[in-house]
Amino acid sequence: MEMEQIKKAESVEIDDEQKWVCDSSVDHKGRVPLRGSTGVWKASLFIIDLKTAAKSVNYWSGVTTLMPLLGGFLADAYFGRFSTVLISTTVYLLGLLLLTMSRVVPSLKPCDSDLCHEPRKVHEAIFFLAIYLISIGTGGHKPSLESFGADQFDDDHPSEKKKKMSFFNWWNFGLCCGLLLGVTLIVYVQDRISWAMADLILTLVMASSLVIFIAGRPFYRYRKATGSPLTPMLQVLVAAIRKRNLHLPSNPSHLHEIPKSETSQRRLLCHTKKLKFLDKAAILDDKQYSIEQQQNPWKLASVTKVEELKLVINTIPIWLTTIPFGICVAQAATFFIKQGVTLNRKIVHNFEIPPASIFALAAFGMIISVTIYEKILVPVLRRATGNERGISILQRIGIGMIFSVSTMIVAALVERKRLNIVHKNPLEGSASMSVFWLAPQFLIIGIGDGFTLVGLQEYFYDQVPDSMRSLGIALYLSVIGAANFISSLLITIVDHITEKGGKSWFGKDLNSSRLDYFYWLLATITAVNLCVYVFVARNYSYKNVHGRKTIAVADCDDREAVA
Repeated sequence: MEMEQIKKAESVEIDDEQKWVCDSSVDHKGRVPLRGSTGVWKASLFIIDLKTAAKSVNYWSGVTTLMPLLGGFLADAYFGRFSTVLISTTVYLLGLLLLTMSRVVPSLKPCDSDLCHEPRKVHEAIFFLAIYLISIGTGGHKPSLESFGADQFDDDHPSEKKKKMSFFNWWNFGLCCGLLLGVTLIVYVQDRISWAMADLILTLVMASSLVIFIAGRPFYRYRKATGSPLTPMLQVLVAAIRKRNLHLPSNPSHLHEIPKSETSQRRLLCHTKKLKFLDKAAILDDKQYSIEQQQNPWKLASVTKVEELKLVINTIPIWLTTIPFGICVAQAATFFIKQGVTLNRKIVHNFEIPPASIFALAAFGMIISVTIYEKILVPVLRRATGNERGISILQRIGIGMIFSVSTMIVAALVERKRLNIVHKNPLEGSASMSVFWLAPQFLIIGIGDGFTLVGLQEYFYDQVPDSMRSLGIALYLSVIGAANFISSLLITIVDHITEKGGKSWFGKDLNSSRLDYFYWLLATITAVNLCVYVFVARNYSYKNVHGRKTIAVADCDDREAVA
């Protein structure tokens, strides 16, 4: 009889776990969310639509590369992801409205005629206000929107966990579809009709997306802001320094950890053997401190807080070794486009491809890559490796890096061919060479993006502490931002060195430059970096989260979580 009651109680517990989401999410009214009516794809579709629109209207790239770090921090620490997306997207929309007005309202136009030597001061003021508002808005919604979308899936539920693994693939699929429209339809409207019409279309698209995002509010699962995620890490560091002279216990179960009954709002992490110095922050030392002092977070940290700091430190080598890939990606939006300007872009007699539209090939390559990976490679690799993801996150990133090396090699060969044509016919230049010679390098870098960029998004969301996932996405974005800055610095250094050697690789125009040499240099740097990355990835320990029914905490085994 007693056994039957226990089984019945376990059955009720399992049914409750299936019915309710128990990962600390809440619904739009602050209640525990019902699994069947919230989250998963029904919620994510509202969010993906908004992100696609945001990508289509992303013009600004200066301050924008740094703003996501601030936006992600504020979302995690104070406002929550939904509120941050709502506020930042409204700011973004306001910037687009001002940008449209600066082209449409007669008193705000640059001048009364089509040609003017100097724009009105009021136009300049409205224009710069608009683009800075767009920059601020982008900094808020970029990191928060993606992490909010991934939050709709419960890591502790087997079925939803699998769906979450697909989320970043389909997120980028939608992103690239929006990018395709942006670099084709919008660019065509800008070139053939007017910038004002293009701005108006983008404003209407963003407004519609905001309405759709708000309409999905009852379906979302929400994570409450838990305060600054950086403060606990600083506390761990201070506590470890205070106890630097203490000896670590031989058994990690003797380290301090929060009782499981008090962890409804956070997941506990397993103890790992790396960075042992930080473990000293979790040493219980009754001789040195009173009970009140032991409760001071600046003097005693839990194992989970120590492991969260270790997670952040472990991301640094990965962040650094992915920057060369970002440098290769930066060339697609700069030198690749400039090459396209010098080539024959005519498709039919009366139609010529706008230079910016060539970038659509990279988006197309990423769409192909993501689709094949999700629909073909993952199912096959799951059966072959036994890994739920098919391959680990870091393996996926590494495969994309191989494509980046290939891209630079192909780009160097194509540029060499273009220069040979210019040398044979200096007057005509490379106008006789079809722009579709650039298709392979755009497609290959797009395929590489489908592996590395998507992998980086998943990595920086999954492998950081749960309390800083928006900031994690911001760290991914900072890889691209840092890569753009380093690419510019590298060009400056190479230009200075080669100019001293006799002739700069970067002349007054592409025909007097040697971009092929620069591409070979990038291929070499990326190949060497790939070797370093492989070493770092092979020694990486993935985030290892306790199962919800686990009782022992600090003394769990150090097995690596499957990632």
